[in-house]
This record gives sequence, structure tokens and C-alpha cells, in this order.
Amino acid sequence: METLWIIINIVVMLGLIGLLIWMQKKNISFTKRVFTGLGLGIVFGVILQFLFKPDSEVIGKSVEWFNLIGYGYVGLLQMIVIPLIMVSIISAIMNLNGVKNLGKMSFSIIAVLLLTTAIAASVSIVTTLSFDLKAIDIQSGDREQAQGVKLEERLGTVEDKSIPQQMLEFIPKNPFADMTGARSSSTLAVVIFAAFIGVAVLGIDRKKPKQAQIFRDLIDAVYAVVMRMVTLVLRLTPYGILALITKTIATTQVDEILKLINFVIASYVALIVMFIIHLILITLFGFNPLVYLKKVLPTLTFAFTSRSSAATIPLNVETQTRKLGVSQGIANLSATFGATIGQNGCAGIYPAMLAVMIAPTVGIDPTSWSFILKLILVVVISSFGVAGVGGGATFASLIVLSTMGLPVALAGLLISVEPLIDMGRTALNVNDSMTSGLISSKILKENDQKVYNNDKIDLDAAQV
Repeated sequence: METLWIIINIVVMLGLIGLLIWMQKKNISFTKRVFTGLGLGIVFGVILQFLFKPDSEVIGKSVEWFNLIGYGYVGLLQMIVIPLIMVSIISAIMNLNGVKNLGKMSFSIIAVLLLTTAIAASVSIVTTLSFDLKAIDIQSGDREQAQGVKLEERLGTVEDKSIPQQMLEFIPKNPFADMTGARSSSTLAVVIFAAFIGVAVLGIDRKKPKQAQIFRDLIDAVYAVVMRMVTLVLRLTPYGILALITKTIATTQVDEILKLINFVIASYVALIVMFIIHLILITLFGFNPLVYLKKVLPTLTFAFTSRSSAATIPLNVETQTRKLGVSQGIANLSATFGATIGQNGCAGIYPAMLAVMIAPTVGIDPTSWSFILKLILVVVISSFGVAGVGGGATFASLIVLSTMGLPVALAGLLISVEPLIDMGRTALNVNDSMTSGLISSKILKENDQKVYNNDKIDLDAAQV
């Protein structure tokens, strides 16, 4: 009987995919198909929750098949991340009027990312204190204790390196290894390597113009091929979202979430407040926030369901350049930097919330200004190099908690709601990177306002 139910679930999923394919053939917009996939996935996931237990064999086996679509799509996005970063940044730098512009772009983007991270930490502190969240009030079971032990073991690899030593990890000592994603800082290392190549091309323009032009033509050709790959993969977004959200809803342990409902609510209050602050910043720089919201929602939806800032980079870049009018160089730098630096959700809100919750257990007053100011500073500094994949928030928390002298094992108390909260954190991370790109493009006068105000541009129609 279980096998029959598994087959039925797979057939239903295929039927929903067929509906999305039909919508594409009818030229229904990309955005509408993305939200249709999201809605269908939520409904299907709820039905599976109602019919079966989240940890049942039927759900487990069905999800394995769903993952072929969901995680298969994420894998394809990850496949094109490094090639996209490489050729896009090299191409963007080659077309700059000078190396100084690269410095201005990088400084502006990183400044916005770090400033918003400091604001995110402040919002998190206020929210945690307002909800009176304390780690001591959370009951721990075997699973939570086991997670705490794992965090303490992982702490050893973090404590052995100071923050300057961790920042040295950004240097691409072996760029070819970094292209395989061998380290948590690999993405940023690839950016630095690509930047060096671009600057080198600018340097030989004067001395060896013929060789420089040959290289430029090669990069232009590779860039065209990579962008075509990006377009092909992004058209699979509605199907990926359908499978990912179905899996998430179907496997969610509702009882475990209800036990920590106050923490979940507080987390999303902080995330929403920070998202509103992003919109306020965008408005202050002369952009219509409603237009922005409409254009970025599909990208944020994928970030929410995939829980991967790194995998969202291709969609992030396309949204900025094709919908928001951001220049290619700024879009690539902001999307890449935003996946590894100053993540508002994973490196800002979450570590600060944990620190305030845990502080009373060791006799520290979380309302004291000395604690609050030190925490914000530590959060900002430690936000460099956080991996843009699931687990990045845990890494950031380990650094913050250990630097603040707080026990890291207590962070394991939240393992049951970690996936649910991580979805919101990732969406905020990606939104922050797009915000930094948009603001920087305005500051550096590299924004096409006509593209931003054109509500007829869709990613499907962005490229042939």
C-alpha cells in the first residue's frame, strides 16, 4: 500500500509540473509561473502533511523523487555560479574606465552590506529583548543535546583562527581548488582572482593591445555562452520552487515548531522589520519600493525555498541587471559579496538573537550598553566570509558566541526550527545584496532608471 501511495504522489507531482509546462507554452509570465509553483507546492505539501506523518516512509520515499527536481535545479544553479562570477567580473572590470572605479564599486557595496548588518543586529537585539527570549526557558531533548555537542566540536576549528586569520582565507592561494567550492570562502576567493585577471587586462591594454584584444574577444565569447546557460537554467525556476516547497511543507514537524513558536515569531518579526528597513533605504535613494518589490519577489521566493544565497547568485544578477537597471559589474559584485559578506539574516539577526538569549545563562546582562555595543561590533566583523549555503548562520553564530565568551552548545536548542527560520534568513540575505547593488548603482550613477520603471520586462524575455 505504501508503494502505491508513493507512486500516486509522484504522479501528482508530474501532473503539477505538466501544468507549469502548459502555462509556459501559453506564454504566461515567468513571475506568475513562479508564484503558481509556490502555491501548488504549499497546497500539495499541506495535503501530504494531512495524509501522512512527516517522518513516514511514504513521505521520505516521495521526497527522494521530488528532490530530483528541487535539488537538481539547485545543483544546476550551483553549476553555473563560478563560471558566471568569473566571466562577469572579468568582463565588467575590462570595461571599466580605470581601476579606481573597481575600488569605488567594491567600497560602496561592502559599506552598505556592513551598515545594514549592524542595523540588523540592533533590530535583533531589540526584538529578542521585547519578546523576553531566554535560552534557559527552552527544553532540551536528546536531539538538541546531540546538536550542542556537534557545535562544541565544530567550535574547535573556529577558535583556532582569529578574525584576521579568517580574513586571510579569502586570498585564493589555489584558485582552481576554489573554483570547486573547496572552502566556505571559495566564492569570495574566486571574485578576487577574477578581479586580478580583469585588472591585469587593463594593465596590458597599453603595452600589448593586440594580446589584450584577443583575450577580450575570448571573454566576450565565453560570457555569451555562460549567459545563455544562465537563461536556460533560470527558466526551470517554477519547477524547482514547486518541488522544494512541497518537500519543506511535507517534512515539517509542526509539533516541534509549536514548542518554539515564540522564537519563530520573534525571528520573523526581526526579519520583516529589517526587510522594511531595506525598502526605506531604497526609497531614500529615489526608487519606488513597490516597483522594487514586484520585480524581486520571484528571486526572493527561490531564495526562501532553496535556503542558499550562493545558488541564488545567477537569479540575483539577472534580476538586478534585467529588471532593476543595475550595471553588470555592480550586480555581479553585490550578488557575490552579499553571499559571503554582511548577510543580514544569517550573520546579523541570528547570531545577535542567540547571544542575547544565552547571555543570562552565564550571568551577563544583555541590556547593558557595553554588551550591546560589543555584540554589534563583533557581529559586523564576523560577517565576513560566511558561507552562502545552509549552515552559514551556524558558522557565524559560533564565531560570535565564542568571541563574546558565551557557551555555543545552547544554540543546539533551536535545531528543530532551524530550517523554517533559515528560509526567511536566506531571503533577507539575498534582498540585502540586491539592495546594496541598487543603492551603489545610484551612488555611482550606473543605474538605468528606464529599465527600473519598465514593468513589462520579464526574465524569460530578457534574453533570446
